[in-house]
Amino acid sequence: MKTKFLLIGTCIITLSFFISCNSDEKTNDGSTAKITNDEIVANSKIDASVEDVTNIAEDQFSSQLNVNSKPSGPIKNYLPSCATITTVLTNNTWTKTVDFGVEGCTLNNGNTVKGKMVVSFSNDFTSSTQTISYTFEGFYHNGKKIQGSKSIIRTIKETSLLVTPHPVSTAAIDLTITFDDGKVYSRKGTLVKEMTSGYDTWFDWDDNVFVVTGSGSTTFPNGDTFSAEITTPLEFNASCRKSIAVKGIVSITKNGASATIDYGNGECDTLAKVTKDGVTEEVDLKK
Repeated sequence: MKTKFLLIGTCIITLSFFISCNSDEKTNDGSTAKITNDEIVANSKIDASVEDVTNIAEDQFSSQLNVNSKPSGPIKNYLPSCATITTVLTNNTWTKTVDFGVEGCTLNNGNTVKGKMVVSFSNDFTSSTQTISYTFEGFYHNGKKIQGSKSIIRTIKETSLLVTPHPVSTAAIDLTITFDDGKVYSRKGTLVKEMTSGYDTWFDWDDNVFVVTGSGSTTFPNGDTFSAEITTPLEFNASCRKSIAVKGIVSITKNGASATIDYGNGECDTLAKVTKDGVTEEVDLKK
């Protein structure tokens, strides 16, 4: 009988140790410390939404800025022909309502949007600095509902990346994103986006190249917060027709865990190298 009690006691101690080791993977509030690839992909989908809505707003500003200009070649717009644009000038402020309809439209990068974006900015195009604001009305990006507001400070200036004066946009982000499964995420941050190529051919979106720096945070449905910082500037090439960077590195931290995302060397794909705990693997971020 004593032998049986000893055996049972040993099993209990072993089981308790196993449970203790497993519980170390969680924080005191029950959230998971480990960064998963599924979380990285979900975060990337939010990145794609932010990228597209920023491009829509800036495209509407540029089109109004150059409304009387005559292009030297065929016009390659960012917006699809199914988008309906209503333009109103009131008290020296342009308001452009971009309606993608209830059925939705497909952008040239393959992402789908529906609902409305309302973009506004000053009529004073002589100023080197402009504020572009926009809001959403029943707006969805790839099935995710986008709510909140965003402002972009657009300036023409020289930078360390390019000495020729070019558009530099600083975007303040404060958005709520509801995925099609009902899970709600929030994104806050600041991004600086420089157009390093294509700024002198406004009528051809495909030759645009953007370089992005900045940082932000994403709060997941379970309360976990991803803090992301661009450690090597991200490059977006419009000719790739992707809302995912083709170059650059982002560092992510969550509850003490960390990971880096390397977007590659310029290939037009949706792949990235993710490094966690010294182990690197290739992940398809998709759209």
